[in-house]
Amino acid sequence: MHVLPNARYQHQQMPHVEKGMSVGLFGGSFNPPHEGHVLVAKTALMRLRLGKLWWIVSPSNPLKNSSILAPLEQRIASSEVLLNDPRICVTAFETSVQTRCSADTIVSILKRNPGVHFVWIMGSDNLAIFHRWQKWRWIVNTIPIAVIDRQISFHTDISSPMAWTFARFRVAENMAALLSLKKAPAWTLIHGRRSSMSSTILRTL
Repeated sequence: MHVLPNARYQHQQMPHVEKGMSVGLFGGSFNPPHEGHVLVAKTALMRLRLGKLWWIVSPSNPLKNSSILAPLEQRIASSEVLLNDPRICVTAFETSVQTRCSADTIVSILKRNPGVHFVWIMGSDNLAIFHRWQKWRWIVNTIPIAVIDRQISFHTDISSPMAWTFARFRVAENMAALLSLKKAPAWTLIHGRRSSMSSTILRTL
């Protein structure tokens, strides 16, 4: 008798995608997930013309206090409740591949999915601290990056070390739909509807 894997096991597996697809990688603690995260994901899907987006719930974050993290299963379940788009796949596969930083996660993804066009997605609040990420220059040189503007991070797009260092590789916003097909380094900043909500605010309520 064949037994279906439980939900926890399914979330720990890297999602399946076909060669030639354009796929967004949107990772974070999602502690908790909220409408601002959903807005970033849906803006990326639309403006980058992605076929899929992986909503990657990280077990931990080297730049954040792990003691305030809700259990991984809780953050996965909360993410699932928020999302109603079949193109968005909630996953926590980093637990099975045992990666601790984004650079290692990207290596694992690219190794297992040749021929897929991946784009790294992040809110502009992360752009301000991107230079603190492990191997951040390697990340920019390895995978196209789409930065989605968020209200809580005004002007970080023009003042961050990443933006200055890779200024000549910035893709015009009106060409964002082609970003997934470009060879890294290539990045763009996308403006649109914004949300003032943040995980920090929600944890204080």
